[in-house]
Amino acid sequence: MVTEIPGPRSRALSARRVRSVARGVSSTMPVFARAAGGGVVVDVDGNTLIDLGSGIAVTGVGNAADEVVAAVAAQAGRFTHTCFMVTPYEEYVGVCEALARLTPGGFEKRSALFTSGAEAVENAVKIARSATGRGAVVVFEHAYHGRTNLTMAMTAKALPYKAGFGPFAPEIYRLPLAYPYRWPGGPQDCGEQAAAQVIDLIRTEIGAGAVAALVIEPIQGEGGFIVPGAGFLPRLAEFCADAGILFIADEVQTGFARTGTMFACEDENIVPDLIVTAKGIAGGLPLSAVTGRAEIMDAPQIGGLGGTFGGNPVACAAALATIDLIESGDLAGRARHIAELALPRLRALADRYDAIGDVRGRGAMLAVEIVRGQGDHSPDRARAAAVAAACHRRALIVLSAGTWGNVLRLLPPFVISDELLLDGLDVLAEACAEVLPTR
Repeated sequence: MVTEIPGPRSRALSARRVRSVARGVSSTMPVFARAAGGGVVVDVDGNTLIDLGSGIAVTGVGNAADEVVAAVAAQAGRFTHTCFMVTPYEEYVGVCEALARLTPGGFEKRSALFTSGAEAVENAVKIARSATGRGAVVVFEHAYHGRTNLTMAMTAKALPYKAGFGPFAPEIYRLPLAYPYRWPGGPQDCGEQAAAQVIDLIRTEIGAGAVAALVIEPIQGEGGFIVPGAGFLPRLAEFCADAGILFIADEVQTGFARTGTMFACEDENIVPDLIVTAKGIAGGLPLSAVTGRAEIMDAPQIGGLGGTFGGNPVACAAALATIDLIESGDLAGRARHIAELALPRLRALADRYDAIGDVRGRGAMLAVEIVRGQGDHSPDRARAAAVAAACHRRALIVLSAGTWGNVLRLLPPFVISDELLLDGLDVLAEACAEVLPTR
């Protein structure tokens, strides 16, 4: 650290921001970035921050990987845009071919490319409705799917995502999630019990024949990095197949090696009908996709899918370079190694502080849930915010999450060094020592 956080230049830029940027656009850290890469962010005052956020799971390969930068520069030198719907280009096709190869399932696949995760989720629902002729969509407690009107309806959390923005799209039905830490029957049978409850509710309160799709994050993101109880996802996938309901995996945050496999649904051998990807796909450039069974993806009429910027050629070039880095560098294996380093440290903190109710996650997608403690598992948003603020003052980027805002989430880039990761975890330990009472 060269200055306090924020430093004078960041404060000056913050004053300009207040005068020109809409108040509703928030930021986690009160600093302005000047450079980033390798697990660090350098701010305009010269402070070097340890990055355990990766731009919300986007920059797994780094903020400025040489191969991605070169691919972007080369494509930008050829052309930045023609619109695939006007004059198509090879890079779009190449990304779709890579997605067909990488996503679960040996069947014939098709993809459509978009710009944001929310846009892709919304198009997945369009495709499902077109393919099935049904209208209802099942989503889950604690889910986050985006900020468009339809995806706000699919998202669980009201503040800050939904309050004041309704009315929302109809025919969205929210059902219980297998949340092991908070399941009334305990974590051991959580998956089985929750799946039975969900299936019963679909049959009795919605009608299975009315449901076009069940949309779920294999590990919830903004909802608090909730890993559903074992067996929950396979049982739902089996039920959907029997009922003619499309199983849609929202892997916007979990995809592209984040959880230690290329896609999180692979951990329980789930083969979705449709899979939605974004965030980590293109090394920091805006790109998203819907990939799935060819007959489902081809259901919408010609011209029914698309968008002016969907599958931008520069973003596609970045995606092809990013995918190559993930595969050639075994970054899924690197994500598993990050968990091997981090989880023992986080569990040691949970042993020391009663206010750490749960440590969970998979690969480089890890979380600490903060509660009141002393036998009280009630969420403690204020304490979680205080720990995060203590991290930020020490130049460590951590993010919060959870329906109640009481979860600290860690999303280090895969390319972070072991030493830097452990330094970051040491800073987190210092922040916990400042804020949390010991047992």
